[in-house]
Formats: sequence, structure tokens, C-alpha cells
Amino acid sequence: MEIMELPLVVGVDGSEGSLLAVDWAADEAARHGLPLRLLHASLWERYEGAPPKTGRERSTEQATAEHVIASAEERVRRRNPGLEVSAETVPEEAASALLHEGNNASALVTGSRGRGGLKGALLGSVGLAVAARAYCPVVVVRGDRAGLAGAHERILLGAGDPDTSGEAARFAFREAEVRGCELDVVHAWRRPAHESADHPAPAADPAHRHEEQASALIDALIAEASAGHPAVRVRRATVEGPARRVLVHRSAAADLVVVGARRRSGRFGLQLGRVNHTLLHHAACPVAVVPQRA
Repeated sequence: MEIMELPLVVGVDGSEGSLLAVDWAADEAARHGLPLRLLHASLWERYEGAPPKTGRERSTEQATAEHVIASAEERVRRRNPGLEVSAETVPEEAASALLHEGNNASALVTGSRGRGGLKGALLGSVGLAVAARAYCPVVVVRGDRAGLAGAHERILLGAGDPDTSGEAARFAFREAEVRGCELDVVHAWRRPAHESADHPAPAADPAHRHEEQASALIDALIAEASAGHPAVRVRRATVEGPARRVLVHRSAAADLVVVGARRRSGRFGLQLGRVNHTLLHHAACPVAVVPQRA
């Protein structure tokens, strides 16, 4: 029996941010040989905080939704003529619709802000909710022109503990391989409060071995994935400092930053952590949050 590839699903609301996400998702689907599914939730504006519609506005909602999704589909077909693409409009809140689609998707893709996003907001509520709760990888498309275009030819993996970042490592290696680019694996470490550059710990003190431990963590994290993708060029780095600052800084020279996130069955609410939350708001390139189930 033929095994069907799960589609890449992208949320569409007609905003500039979602159209950038559509372009990125179309290119990504083509790279991986995946079908692309466009999803428009007709209650998106309400979810993002816009005022309720009037009766006349409600009467034209269906026509507006059909225009948004048809325009996005035509945009994809012009950009990637050979790509298998489907499109659908659903009368649901955007986050709920995307989370439901995520059960049968290879990944979910969203823009960094929705059409009804608050002025000054760095990440729309839809993208934040989906990245926090989805059980499949979520890519929030954001950043500068070079990162969006893949001009750096580099994937950045934020190396966390293997128990929380194993799936992220496999995702990052697959991405680097299909793009034929370098993979930067970075782990940030912190000096203990009782130790400083002016008053270093004795050489025999275990606290003096953080960098070695950080390097060992990287080796443990990528051992399996690197064996499965021997052609991928890997550059390892251990950096002293807060991980969120280190990764945001390095995202300026990357086309995609990949981080892990733990998902716990039966628990709700945001489960992103400070590092992922910061990247989703400030990274200079698209961010992939890859869940690791408990």
C-alpha cells in the first residue's frame, strides 16, 4: 500500500505576514516533495482581537474568505507551478483550526502577525498559541529578507537537553540536508553565580568544566541524527551567555532557527519556555519549534 506523505499546512488570512508564510511554505513543500495545504479560518480577525463584525460585514464574510484563499492558492501556483496544492476555508477560530490540522500535518506554518494583530505586537496570538500547543513542528515565518530568502545557507539548531531536543535535532539535520547547507549547533552555558572570570573555580572543581559538559551535551544530542545524515556539514559551538540572547544574535546569519519544546499530554497552556518565546518574538529568521513528547 502506498504511504501518503502528510502535507505541509499553512494558515492564510490575507495579511502581509501570512502571504510571506505562504511563499515560505510553498518553497519548503517543494524542497521536501510534500503537498501543500492552505487553510483559512473565517473567524481569524475575531481571534486576533478585532472588533465584532456588523450584519453587513457578516453577510460578505464568505465572499471575503473565498477571495483570500483563492488568491493565496493562485499565488502558490504562480510561484511553484508543479506543486500539489489544496485549499480550504473553515468557520473556526484560527488557532483551533490549525491545531486540529496539525494532527495530520508534517508541520504547521504561520505568519508572525495576523491581519487583526495589535499595533506594535511582535507575534500574533495565533502564532503564539499554535507554537505553544501543537504536537507537530510549527514554523513561524518572520525575519529579514536574507533569512526569508535562504541567502545565508545555514540552519541554526539551539541545542538543549537530548530529552527535550532530540526531535528538533532530527528536524534540523533533515532541513540542512535537503537545502544542502551547513548546520550550526549551538549550546549556551552559564557560569555559576559563585564563579566569575576574576575569581575562577579551581581546576578540580566540577564547576570549572561547564564548557566541556556543554560540548558533551552537543555530541549526545546530535549523535543519532548526524549518523543518519552524514553529508550534512556540522559546526559545533559552545557559548557562554543566556541562550535566548545567543540564539537571537546568531539568527541574523541563519535561514532557520530550530528549537525543541516539551509537550505533556493532558496539560494545557503555554509550554514554550523563555528561550523559545524570545526567539518567536525577536529572531531575524523563521523559527521552527519542534515538540518532544514526554
